[in-house]
Amino acid sequence: MLGYVMMAGRGETDAVLCALADRLISEGRRLAGAVQINRERPGASKCHMELKLLPSGESRSITQALGEMSQGCRLDAEGLELAVAQAERALEAGAELVVINKFGKQEVAGRGFRALIAEALHRGVPVILGVNEKNLHGFDAFAGDIAEPLAPDLTVLLEWCHAKLHVD
Repeated sequence: MLGYVMMAGRGETDAVLCALADRLISEGRRLAGAVQINRERPGASKCHMELKLLPSGESRSITQALGEMSQGCRLDAEGLELAVAQAERALEAGAELVVINKFGKQEVAGRGFRALIAEALHRGVPVILGVNEKNLHGFDAFAGDIAEPLAPDLTVLLEWCHAKLHVD
């Protein structure tokens, strides 16, 4: 009930999960979670990160403005936690599938979407998310042998979701 996808290119996992969420919503599926949208900024080397909250489509910034030369973490943890709270409400309202942009540093540390993922799995609600190479070890420690790697292909991801939702 836990599927994950990994892609090497910057923003590729985000794009395929966004397309997946859009497709599932267009099919009338009840989702919870968030997908990431990276907005390039003119003259800046780093993008502005936003979460598209599911199912509402509302956008929430998760980027701190630290300056172009900053080496610190740009994640706005408060923005992330507000997104998590909305995803928790969507799960409570009867979501049938959870889509999360990634199991990142916050989740490895026990924060972010980690508790939501665990609660969804406890309820029998399938979860699909992105993982990057840096956080794979932490994800494996969290998920154990229940996580299923999926090919980074929209058709494959849709088939996995449909199988978990018992849709023909």
